[in-house]
Amino acid sequence: MRFAYFAAFALASTAVVAQMPKAPPGSHNPAAVVAGSYTVDPNHTLIEWTVDHLGFTPYFGLFGETTGTLTIDPAKPDAAKVDITIPVSKVLTTNPALTAHLLRAPKEGAKADFFGANPADAHFVSTKVTAKGETAQIDGNLTLNGVTKPVSLAAKFYGAGKMGAKDNLGFTAKTTIRRSDFGVGYGIPMVSDEVKLKISAAFVK
Repeated sequence: MRFAYFAAFALASTAVVAQMPKAPPGSHNPAAVVAGSYTVDPNHTLIEWTVDHLGFTPYFGLFGETTGTLTIDPAKPDAAKVDITIPVSKVLTTNPALTAHLLRAPKEGAKADFFGANPADAHFVSTKVTAKGETAQIDGNLTLNGVTKPVSLAAKFYGAGKMGAKDNLGFTAKTTIRRSDFGVGYGIPMVSDEVKLKISAAFVK
């Protein structure tokens, strides 16, 4: 009986493996990029933020459920445009108390320690793209906590290709901001003013 069970499991596993593609659908070759207008894939786009915590360790969390658009033509990479919206209210940490603090409503007449309850979405709009090979500097304006400041992203092409009938495209990017520039100064310098952002952005055409 046990042999029959394992034999059936082995056959089923073999059938599943046989149906799997022999290689990932995405390619790291920039030639796979298809020109056009793309929308953010919110299920595979993540923004990691990292701060220094008391000088002991880096502490990081995530923003997800991002939306937005990318217009790109590989023949004219400097003409690319990015417009991204980040729901600050969806911030994620592994500490429920910290998450609650980030989104805590301020006391009457006081200022929120961090974002406060029901914070407005953050918004990044590119103003200039300077491409060089598989990398690019993306200059733009970031609006966060009601304040708009210029921010530059160091972006890098990651992969492109078709998934089913749809063209997909992915980039990584990094930048560093000062949260005090956006009116979020609680805990400085015990928790660093400097916030490192690491972005994994997926787009679907």
